Amino acid sequence: MTIDSSNIMSDLSDLERHLLNDFQHNLPLVPAPYAEMAQQLGVSEDDVLNALQSLQDSSLVSRVGAVFKPNRIGVSTLAAMSVPVERLDEVAKIINSYPEVNHNYEREHAFNMWFVATAANDEDLHMALQSMEQQAGLTIMSLPMVEDYHIDLGFPLQWGHGAAGGYEGDDL
Repeated sequence: MTIDSSNIMSDLSDLERHLLNDFQHNLPLVPAPYAEMAQQLGVSEDDVLNALQSLQDSSLVSRVGAVFKPNRIGVSTLAAMSVPVERLDEVAKIINSYPEVNHNYEREHAFNMWFVATAANDEDLHMALQSMEQQAGLTIMSLPMVEDYHIDLGFPLQWGHGAAGGYEGDDL
C-alpha cells in the first residue's frame, strides 16, 4: 500500500501533529497518561483520545503504548514472508488482525513482508505464527533476536513546506 504523505501531512490537525511529534519518547508513566498528555497540550483528554483514534483509523498510527526491551516481558520475533505482490494488501490485513503483531512493513526483497510478533511465551508465539501461516497460506520465517542492539527510531517530524519550513511546536 502506498501512502501519499504530502496530502496526509497537510490534513493533520495541530493536535495530531503534536501527538505524533511530542510523545515519541517519554509517554507519561502515570495512572491517566492521556489526561496528562492533554494537560501538557492544553486540551481535554477526550480531544487526545479522539485524535489518537483518528490517527489509528487513518492507519498513520498502528498502536499507542509502551515499548519494552525485547524478551523482558514475554517473547518476540522478527518475522518475514515472501508474499505475491498481488496478495500484499490481503496478507497484510490477515497479519495485522493478530494482536501479537505490533507493526508490519513491506520491503523490496524476495521476503517482502516483515513484522514483529510478541506473545506471553514461546508456545503462544508459535501458535500465533502457525495460525497466521494457515490463514495466509504462506510460510513465515521466524528470526528471533540473538543479540540486542538499541536504535532510537524517534525523530523530529517536519511539517513545513520545503527544506526551510518546519514544525517547531506551534501553539494549538
